[in-house]
Amino acid sequence: MINVSKSFLPNQEEYQAHLKKSWDNVWLTNRGALVKALEKQIKDKFNISNIIATTNGTLPLHIAIKALKLKGEIITTPFSYIATSSSIVWEGCVPIFVDIDKDTFNIDPSKIEAKISNKTSGILTTHVFGNPCNIKAIHAIADKYNLKVIYDAAHAFGVEYKDKSIFEYGDVSTCSFHATKIFHTGEGGAIFTKNEDLYKILYYHHNFGHDGPERFHGLGINAKMSELQAAMGLAILPYFDDIFYRRRLLYERYLSHLKNNKNLVFQKIKEHVVYNYAYMPLVFENEKQLLEVEKALNNRDVFPRRYFYPALNTIPYLGNQNMPIAESIAERILCLPLYHDLTEIQVNDICEIILDVIN
Repeated sequence: MINVSKSFLPNQEEYQAHLKKSWDNVWLTNRGALVKALEKQIKDKFNISNIIATTNGTLPLHIAIKALKLKGEIITTPFSYIATSSSIVWEGCVPIFVDIDKDTFNIDPSKIEAKISNKTSGILTTHVFGNPCNIKAIHAIADKYNLKVIYDAAHAFGVEYKDKSIFEYGDVSTCSFHATKIFHTGEGGAIFTKNEDLYKILYYHHNFGHDGPERFHGLGINAKMSELQAAMGLAILPYFDDIFYRRRLLYERYLSHLKNNKNLVFQKIKEHVVYNYAYMPLVFENEKQLLEVEKALNNRDVFPRRYFYPALNTIPYLGNQNMPIAESIAERILCLPLYHDLTEIQVNDICEIILDVIN
């Protein structure tokens, strides 16, 4: 069976070696030595200003909205995972969708200003499949209207834009370290910000609001990463460059087989980007064609995934705003299998099945 993704697992002895430190210290959570070591290694590797490791990739979105004191309406994308929009609703705000660019699949900045009202407090949008948004345009709009910017960078671990980590952009960036991601801690995530004062607020928000053991800065929640999660991250991080290299080869092999077919469209990666090859999205001519390809692949024990379907604007509790481009892409996009030990022969076979159906 070939699934859309497969978790990279280090040698068990390497994982156990990190766990032994936790056992020896009898310290399983509450920001032990392993969490601090993982934060430092990520920070140093990618030259990041500040990082807070968290227990998943969704709580950072909640904490960012809370820390930035966003109220009322938040501009967002209809083409992302549900957590991007559900976090806005959960925090008592209203998601205002802006349609996406048909080539990059990211929010279209040229359509943002028309959606800004006197209730708008921020922009929360996604670097879809790790492809950076039009950061310059978004920041210009945010500056013009005094809005805060949160980037959901769940897919973007290791991505660089203009020689800087993607996490260095926006007021806050968040990431997921879920087991399906290019880098993972089993379950986990992180919050990033360049602003030192904001970092302190994010920090106490993620730890119940504590100011030492007996005082509190203010409102908080428990979003701390455990030592067991951090041990997995510490065991995997040394392999990241190898994982990255392998995924790039497979991604490029897909492209070489499929790029000349006029019925297929690929995501356009932004210029000045070091991409991480986190996903292999493919857009078909219509939904019927997609479903035929999906069925043919399933019949051969290959299981791609419809990321992201349906478009978030069509989900009842998120409203009913018309987003024609996002809805069209969502109906026609399929993410193909892509993971570290997928073989070149398997990629060839997948491409052959796809081409047989659409031709």
